[in-house]
Amino acid sequence: MNILFLCVGNSARSQIAEGLAREILGKNHVIESAGSIPTGKINPNAVWAMNEIGIDISSQYSKSIEDLEKSFMDNLDFVITLCAEEVCPILNNNAKKIHWMNEDPANVNFSDAQSKAAFIKVRDNLYNLIKKFFILNT
Repeated sequence: MNILFLCVGNSARSQIAEGLAREILGKNHVIESAGSIPTGKINPNAVWAMNEIGIDISSQYSKSIEDLEKSFMDNLDFVITLCAEEVCPILNNNAKKIHWMNEDPANVNFSDAQSKAAFIKVRDNLYNLIKKFFILNT
C-alpha cells in the first residue's frame, strides 16, 4: 500500500504522521509526506514529540510533491490531508482521499510549553487515527 500524508509546509503534522505510520504500518507499505509549499525543514518540536515516544524522525526532510518518486505517485492508494485552518493541497489522481483535520501546532504565538503541548496533542490524535486506519485498511 502506498500512502501520502499531505499538508502545506511538510514541517510538522505530515512529518509526524509519516513517522507514526511507518512505525505502526511497518515496512510492507510505502509511506511518504509532502507539502504544497514545503518549509525546507522539520519543526524541532515535531522531532521532540516523536522522540518522546521512541520514534526518531530526525532523518526525514521537508519536501514537495514534485520531490517524490514518480512510481510512488503513480501508484498511490491513499492521500491523507491533515490541514485545518489553511487550504489543503489537492491531488487529482485515483487514490482514495481522506481528510484528518488537525490544527497546525507550529504557532509562533505559543510559549514553549504551549507549543510542546500542541505537538503532543497532534501526535496523539494522529496516532489514534493511524491505528484506526490500520485496522480498517489492512
